[in-house]
Amino acid sequence: MNGITDDITIISHGVKLEGKITSGGSIRVDGVIQGDIVSQSNVTVGEQGDVVGQVSGQSVTIGGKVVGTINAKDKLTLESKANLKGDIFTKILVVEAGAHFDGKSNMGDYREPAKPITST
Repeated sequence: MNGITDDITIISHGVKLEGKITSGGSIRVDGVIQGDIVSQSNVTVGEQGDVVGQVSGQSVTIGGKVVGTINAKDKLTLESKANLKGDIFTKILVVEAGAHFDGKSNMGDYREPAKPITST
């Protein structure tokens, strides 16, 4: 199992979270998240899911709405009802017929999410 846990965190439909979510396991979002999602495994945004923030994971699947940058180490899949507004960094991009995408795509090496610039 290459060191990645089989734990799955589910944000159910009707749940709204504000803030950053970090997990060593997989994350599935069917609710609303305003904040970044960082997983060492897979991230799935279901058809009812709505995310405003960066999404980072090994493999990312979008079936709902995302506004923000996607960083997928291996693969990003935009399902037919996906609506993505933001830039993509991934090695493999799969776009199903009907998916909406507004942004730039960069296929090649994965990039770590940008660190916010803080003033001192």
